[in-house]
Amino acid sequence: MTQGAGQGPVVRTATLRDFRVPPYAQVPVQSGPPGQPGPTAGAMSGPAGPMSGHPGNAVPDDEPPEGYTPTERDLPVINRGDTVQVRVAPAADAPGPDGLGPLYVVGDVHGYLDELLAALAEQGLIDADGHWTAGSARLWFLGDFTDRGPDGIGVIDLVMRLSAEAAAAGGYCKALMGNHELLLIGAKRFGDTHVNSGAGTATFQAAWLLNGGQRTDMERLQDVHLQWMSRLDAVVEEEGHLLVHSDTTAYLDYGSTIEDVNDTIHQILTRNDADECWDLFRKLTKRFAFRDDSGPQAVQELLSKYGGQRIVHGHSPIPYLLGEVGTEDVSDGEADTGPVVEGPHVYADGLAIAMDGGVTMAGKLLVVRLPLEN
Repeated sequence: MTQGAGQGPVVRTATLRDFRVPPYAQVPVQSGPPGQPGPTAGAMSGPAGPMSGHPGNAVPDDEPPEGYTPTERDLPVINRGDTVQVRVAPAADAPGPDGLGPLYVVGDVHGYLDELLAALAEQGLIDADGHWTAGSARLWFLGDFTDRGPDGIGVIDLVMRLSAEAAAAGGYCKALMGNHELLLIGAKRFGDTHVNSGAGTATFQAAWLLNGGQRTDMERLQDVHLQWMSRLDAVVEEEGHLLVHSDTTAYLDYGSTIEDVNDTIHQILTRNDADECWDLFRKLTKRFAFRDDSGPQAVQELLSKYGGQRIVHGHSPIPYLLGEVGTEDVSDGEADTGPVVEGPHVYADGLAIAMDGGVTMAGKLLVVRLPLEN
């Protein structure tokens, strides 16, 4: 076995939970005639007219539920002037807890498997064949593995395999639940079942398609993927970093401790109630809680409850947080004219680190070692 970054003698057990998950009430997904595409965000209009390419967080029938924040081209953005993108320099080697190796985090992947493999290899975490080579290093994915990109199921398969390989090498590879995991679970379980969206009726199936759902992912989705996604944690604290997917304070609705939040969300998914699952998805799709003048206070609210000195999140692309939105659709091969994302985005008086480099909008898939050297 190749020895990698910071490998130590500690041998850990596999990171996937081994409890059984009740079978899901799966509703067949209507995919339409072969060769005929389903609904797309490009056909949907927003306040500024038709949306094109990347739909952000669209909703059926142009009726956003309460608290559901789209990311359209004309979405109001705030560039406070105290924000900075960080070029990440390797931190000095130091043992982690229990002798574990260095800590890394990965931003939103959204089905871009090739970009993920390249970014992990660049950090020395995997070899040319995609196998774990980082020894006792620790790797956290911040969620949103599927939708918009070409191979979401391939991404999930890779993360699941790396979890086992890292554990065998004395490190670990773990993942958080993003709103797109909830969306894919809901699309598979509930299909076109109507849910109470807060603005009339909606369906998980329609929302999934409007948010970049890929039919090839749905066709390849298996029970093992659903079970794995359903038992991902939503919040974790690692060495002073509070890791979450979404830049929202909605996690506070689900518990006053990290354990309470994760247990509550797991229970909601186990109960398999469409309306309850939709409400969870809607809340974890909120964004931008940390970017305006009240942002530092919002961050501190979470840190005071759950611990840590900094929040690390994905979900909201850095170009949006910077107020500089470039080309949203990279499928046509045209050169992007938007901002160049070189690294994570530190803001909210240095209390928040954004990790979604905007890979779906000609940005960058970020894999970063923590702590940052500012």
